[in-house]
Amino acid sequence: MSLAGSQGYDPIEVSSNIYSKVCRVEGNSELRRYFRFRGGRWYGGVATGDVVGCNLTCKFCWSWRFRNNFSVGKLYTPHQVGMKLVEIAENFRYRYVRLSGAEPTISKKHLLELLKIFDSSNYVFILETNGILVGYDRIYANELSNFGNLVVRVSFKGTSAEEFSLLTGASSKFFELQFKALENLISAGFKAGKDVYAAAMIGFSSDRSIVDFVKMLRNIDPKLVDVDWEYVIMYRHVEDLLKTHNLRPLRAVSPDGVPKEMI
Repeated sequence: MSLAGSQGYDPIEVSSNIYSKVCRVEGNSELRRYFRFRGGRWYGGVATGDVVGCNLTCKFCWSWRFRNNFSVGKLYTPHQVGMKLVEIAENFRYRYVRLSGAEPTISKKHLLELLKIFDSSNYVFILETNGILVGYDRIYANELSNFGNLVVRVSFKGTSAEEFSLLTGASSKFFELQFKALENLISAGFKAGKDVYAAAMIGFSSDRSIVDFVKMLRNIDPKLVDVDWEYVIMYRHVEDLLKTHNLRPLRAVSPDGVPKEMI
């Protein structure tokens, strides 16, 4: 796989820098910084831990005020996180738990320890990731395949390398790693369209770009073409961020999910 591409930051290098700021090893456990725990309507109801620390700086991010704010929240062990997620799930009778807010895969040991906690439970763990690190490291995908109740949602930041670079500021060459993440996970035993699937931000995508994107997914596995399409959620703080970057989405929804006419 060639990683030739345009100028921009390297999210692999950023991951290493972020790790030192949001993780700490104590004994045999790796602690990760979280800024909150909550229930929510996504997936029909899910208990969520929102982590601090991301290797991308998306210009439409709903959690941009917290994602790399290393003064918020606190460090938690995997056991503490597991207890908090279970408490929320039990209170609201949720079937699903997840990590969100930033990039969970940055803290590999923490994540794997947390997955072990839920592996023997009745909960489905949804790993929401941009896929960069899983695409970069095939062994990471193999390690994730050890957990039978894990579903991996690879969230593409745009539908082309050019959009990826525009929306994240990262070098366009790393867009390929999101596809590689799907390939690595499927090779490791995840079932396309069931245990692993693609999501994609199309708030700034042309129809042609979306069609081409689906073709690339089909080339990996035809079962990946049922994509979870993401629109920009127009929270007030997201609108402020878009204005800062002089971006105007083509497709957006209000915080309550109602489509908004942007053009």
